[in-house]
Amino acid sequence: MGEVVEDRRRQAVQYLLLTGALGTLLLYPTNTAGADVPMGAHCSDLSPFITCKADGDTASRGEGDKGGRAAPKGAAQGKPPKCKTQVLEPQPEPGSLFYKGPGKTVYERVCPDGNTTTVGVTPGNGAPAIDPTVVAQQAVDKMKLVGPKVASPRANAKYVVGVPMWLWVTPSATTFGPNSTTASAGGVTVTATAKVSKIVWSTGDGEKVVCNGPGTPFTSTRKGLESPDCGHIYQTASTQEPGAKFHLSAVSYWNVTWQANTGEQGQIPTTRETDVAFTVGELQAVGD
Repeated sequence: MGEVVEDRRRQAVQYLLLTGALGTLLLYPTNTAGADVPMGAHCSDLSPFITCKADGDTASRGEGDKGGRAAPKGAAQGKPPKCKTQVLEPQPEPGSLFYKGPGKTVYERVCPDGNTTTVGVTPGNGAPAIDPTVVAQQAVDKMKLVGPKVASPRANAKYVVGVPMWLWVTPSATTFGPNSTTASAGGVTVTATAKVSKIVWSTGDGEKVVCNGPGTPFTSTRKGLESPDCGHIYQTASTQEPGAKFHLSAVSYWNVTWQANTGEQGQIPTTRETDVAFTVGELQAVGD
């Protein structure tokens, strides 16, 4: 038994000497290089053969009384892979520590938690083909789309019954679009583009307003007028509502289209939401 352990120890030391890794604390070569996988696999951190990459992604937050948030309604909330998989370079010599058998390519998977594994893969060994729709979802996740940046109504502001309220949002790449990015995995590249097609305002008094654009900003010269494209008039005060406030939600419906270098294309319906709370009161008359 001692001879077997000693033999394996000698093999490990010999391999580390060959790869230049002796003197480090890692039991694998440090001069690894990335490469496309030789066969298909799903773009997910559950697969040891795929690493998704995306370019052109942006980030910002929606705004409301909670700073804006992404709503799970109708949206796939996937998470990008956290581990990196790459071909082990140089490949292990036959009989060495990481050798996996004749004809197999050895891959190394390194995860942020420090866990490193190796696996031997036979090209064309019946692995599932890469699904472009999964790569497209990775691109959508990279866009970091969030809820609308609500400019009116303002959080915690006071409004009046019977006075037209103008509803509008401040557009940006992540709150309204357009937004685009490219994701790649195993030879499949997908370009996705996203833009809000409509915003549905649930005003908190049982009504809903559907607006096909960001709405028109209000100015003092329009006092007393109704919004030309996106507005609401409250008929009751918010005194009987929880916290004596109306709780409004603005849900943006994103039109996400994608095109793969394989010729496939499609759409991914996505929604995001922002909530705002404010007061609506009665206009008080002043007597003589």
